[in-house]
Amino acid sequence: MGWYAPDAAQGYFQQLPKVDLHRHLEGTLRVNTLVEIAHQQSITLPVSADALHAQVQIQPDEPLNSTVFLSKFQTLRQFYQTPEIIARVTREAIEDARTDGVRYLELRFTPLALARVRGFSLSEVMDWVCESAATASRDFDLPTRLIVSVNRHESVEIATQVAELALQRMERGIVALDLAGNEADFCALPFLEVFQAAHRGGLKVTVHAGEWGGPGNVREAIEVFQADRIGHGVRVMEDRAVAALARERQTVFEVCVTSNFQSGVVPTLKAHPIQRMLAEGLNVTVNTDDPSISQITLSDEYRVAAEVFGLSRAALTGLILAAARASFLNEVEKTGLIRRLAQEIDAAVG
Repeated sequence: MGWYAPDAAQGYFQQLPKVDLHRHLEGTLRVNTLVEIAHQQSITLPVSADALHAQVQIQPDEPLNSTVFLSKFQTLRQFYQTPEIIARVTREAIEDARTDGVRYLELRFTPLALARVRGFSLSEVMDWVCESAATASRDFDLPTRLIVSVNRHESVEIATQVAELALQRMERGIVALDLAGNEADFCALPFLEVFQAAHRGGLKVTVHAGEWGGPGNVREAIEVFQADRIGHGVRVMEDRAVAALARERQTVFEVCVTSNFQSGVVPTLKAHPIQRMLAEGLNVTVNTDDPSISQITLSDEYRVAAEVFGLSRAALTGLILAAARASFLNEVEKTGLIRRLAQEIDAAVG
């Protein structure tokens, strides 16, 4: 590539200090851990790593579309059997991020998905994740904040309850509320009052939009929901007026390249619009989405940015610092993170 040695590429990208703003806990579970849980809890599933691997991770011979991608979660939802399991997978997600060179993580989770299989209360589940994340953050020296997700294809009543519980746990690491779920078939507007109340209470707002739905959803997230960040948002490029709005507002896009390819949002990696988004002056960050399902790390995503899209070392540095600036840390913490990243990047590329 010219600015790094190809035979040492993986080590280079892993060494590079990084920030991940869009990583779902439910898509981050280790397959070996799932095998252990299946044995311990007598879950009726393939209990060899190879067999389970096919059920919870994208395979090379599978169709790349949203139906197949989302089907992986149907299997994963069966594993949240005990408080100890929920705490363990939270801890392992943070450990794995730190091993990959992540220096700041915003880990999002869907309380209803964790609570449903055993009928746990939403408050219990949120407490378990908060406690485990706080401990792991200290143990692995990886500052971690939590984003709570609700789905637009589920009820407003559940979203209201989750938002209220999140507001009560802001001092325990919860920083934002996320609207996720099926944006192609379900409208976001019924959830507007929930998100407005959460924002008034001090939570930041991020909205999945412009992934499986069109650019109109991005406009709605920006203008109506006043979103601080957009999850994915890559279809913004289908409407020049919406792209101009995003550029004017400097709305942050949480881009997840491999996920967008595997879920059928773009037909090929090369067709991903990240280059055009950057050329248009949009505020882009690079993230993983569901690293276990996609069988990737954040280092892999930065390598794709360099090798597939030809981004320079300076451009990658810009993406990392853009993610730090877009974090939901307070200003003092954010300034410290940016300073630490700049120093480590200088050392890594020196």
